[in-house]
Amino acid sequence: MKHRKEIPRDTVLRRHAMNIQEYRIQPLDLLSINFETLTDESDAFDFLAKLSPQTRAGGSAVSNSSANGILVNREGNIEYAVLGKIHMAGLTPFQAEDSIRARASKYMPDVIVRVRMLNFRFTVLGEVNREQTVISTNTRLTMSEAIGLAGGLSELADRTLVKVIRQKGLETEVYYIDLLKEDFLESKYYYVQQNDVIVVPPLKQRTFRKYFTTNLAIITTAISFGLLIVTLTR
Repeated sequence: MKHRKEIPRDTVLRRHAMNIQEYRIQPLDLLSINFETLTDESDAFDFLAKLSPQTRAGGSAVSNSSANGILVNREGNIEYAVLGKIHMAGLTPFQAEDSIRARASKYMPDVIVRVRMLNFRFTVLGEVNREQTVISTNTRLTMSEAIGLAGGLSELADRTLVKVIRQKGLETEVYYIDLLKEDFLESKYYYVQQNDVIVVPPLKQRTFRKYFTTNLAIITTAISFGLLIVTLTR
């Protein structure tokens, strides 16, 4: 390994091919599905109003906004009174937009559909500055970004043995990642998935540093106090 002073500046040392995986919708996901159209007609407004009561018109556009989201059922479907049942599970958000648009275009040719996740969540535990469950609308988060949202790693975190617990269908997978290895950039585990639990373990010297150092300070103080008493009583 090169010494820091030997590392060349302002140049690309290595390149890594990213294994980018688009998030795929799962049962019980909560989706924000918005419809828009440039058709400035009452029929368009009435059609969108049937999809959601929160329909509004502005200028030459009529839009539909689902503030609370629509839940994908256990079979992986969503259902509208007008559009009927539409299968979502296994689709990326962009594929879901195409699928819903294909169904809605039968009623309104110029309709635009936007799909976003509302409950993409993961949990970060262990040696981080804020253990918590994070809810994000960004479905392309890396492990490093996920840990950053939890306040980052603590001083005593072991970056080489991070545990990830992942739900996959009816099974739960457990694997370990090394955040310090460059080839992790090409790993299929580089991105966080829905309901991941990320556990950052402590370094082996954590116990020594946390407890021995504190106790040593107490012992040193007690000895100093004792010596002071002996000196004063002579």
